Amino acid sequence: MKKFIALILSAIALTGCSASADAPGRSQGSGAYSSSPAAAPQITVSVPDGATAEPPDTPLRISATKGTLVSVQVAPSGTQASGAHVAVSGTLDAGRRNWTPGRSLSPATTYTVHVTAAGSDGQRTTTRTKFTTATPSRTNRALLGPLDNQVVGVGMPVTLRFDHPVINKAAVEKQLSVTTAPTTEGSWGWVRDPHTGQERVDWRPAGYWRPGTKVTVKAALSGIDTGGGRYLPRDISTTFAIGTTRIARIDLDAHRMVVTENGRTVRNIPVSGGGPETPTHNGTMVVMDKVTEIRMNSETVGLGDAYNMMVKWAVHLTTSGTYVHAAPWNSALIGNTNASHGCIGMNTGDARWFYSRTQPGDIVITTGSAGAGLSVGNGLGDWNLTYKEWKKRSAV
Repeated sequence: MKKFIALILSAIALTGCSASADAPGRSQGSGAYSSSPAAAPQITVSVPDGATAEPPDTPLRISATKGTLVSVQVAPSGTQASGAHVAVSGTLDAGRRNWTPGRSLSPATTYTVHVTAAGSDGQRTTTRTKFTTATPSRTNRALLGPLDNQVVGVGMPVTLRFDHPVINKAAVEKQLSVTTAPTTEGSWGWVRDPHTGQERVDWRPAGYWRPGTKVTVKAALSGIDTGGGRYLPRDISTTFAIGTTRIARIDLDAHRMVVTENGRTVRNIPVSGGGPETPTHNGTMVVMDKVTEIRMNSETVGLGDAYNMMVKWAVHLTTSGTYVHAAPWNSALIGNTNASHGCIGMNTGDARWFYSRTQPGDIVITTGSAGAGLSVGNGLGDWNLTYKEWKKRSAV
């Protein structure tokens, strides 16, 4: 009986040994390993899970080893997913092993990172982490123009004005895009207003805009360090359209302003420009804005107590204080003599007509004055440079 049991146990042991030839990882019938099981893919996120106070310009990187990246999502958490807090898109390298963000992170934002990677055998690994970016102690704010859905004249540049000077100009400019229909050649250029000290970057076409052009501007600025740890807090954008080609040509030798619309003369107006001591700027100006009535005080432009009065039908041309406006007190001089403090004065009826026709972005070209040429930063003076000169003001 003992011999019989021993024979049965021996047969069971031999049976178990022969079954291992079909086990995973072995070649059938040989009993030897042909390959090892594929390892699960591993995911690395450069910012640790739970990190706080990360700088917005942290170099976020995501990579996979022993596999490839299938999907990467980096997005604000919860209610922060709107306004200044935006999702972060990125690109994969050719091997789909490394992901690089296409933009900076937003300040004071909690991000959720959700990544999936796949191994060569289809095995998948998913990682979910969270981190929070710092609240900057210093910020820079930007104002983008023209306004959304505004219709402007053919001379209006895109303007992006900053509260504080920008040191990292290239970093800012690389986040700006202009899309036009029809396609329009143009360039960004940096300028500083000599009167306000404000710095801005403008985009102007190679030549005046074509009427009817649609323009979309996107500035992905949230989290950009403009220099010295002064961060921009949000993305901004605008869409606007180009209206009539309206150009006012002022000849101060002849004391006349000729207004054309789409190449056709619509009004020939007598004017009076700046006198010998306060001459009007020569050059190309762009209408900035207009008001039906404004108080003009000579102290604001460094001329002491020369004047302090309410002025009607005022069209604003420069930050140094140049306007086209009604000047009934100079009626005897209009059309004959230049005697203003630098503005272009005209009779009230003509001033009202010009005010009613003109819009921001219209062109006003002044010649024949004894004054100096208009500086590029004084108002929207971008057109006083050739396009070749203008392009040299780009930081990239």
